[in-house]
Amino acid sequence: MRLQKYVLDSYALISYMEGAKGAEIVANILKSALIDKAEIFMSVINWGEIYYILLRGQGKEATELYHKTINKYPIKIVDIDKSLTLEAADFKAFNKMSYADAFAATLLKVQKAKLVTTDKEFKTLEDKIKIVWI
Repeated sequence: MRLQKYVLDSYALISYMEGAKGAEIVANILKSALIDKAEIFMSVINWGEIYYILLRGQGKEATELYHKTINKYPIKIVDIDKSLTLEAADFKAFNKMSYADAFAATLLKVQKAKLVTTDKEFKTLEDKIKIVWI
């Protein structure tokens, strides 16, 4: 049986942690990964994006608690090398998206995964990538 592969963008994980719209979808994906039926990936860039978003909005103590919680999940945080950075730059150059979102899109391509997101910036890529909208 082939594992389902997912890439989480920062807002998918934040939505889950805050119980926002789509949290149940993310919870089900996390449960699948816990029983080895799915693999979940996130670029270190998107992982850092979560940190600064939470730090700015909720302060250091809450941010540290969130990060400790995130680290308990079966999410593979992928380091970015020069090759992936150039691919992300290519996505950014030719698509209207944030730089962090370009790294999520690159990781999708490499992992042949589905993106889990709430971010409407990915609407323009719907014909090129598989998206799980939450």
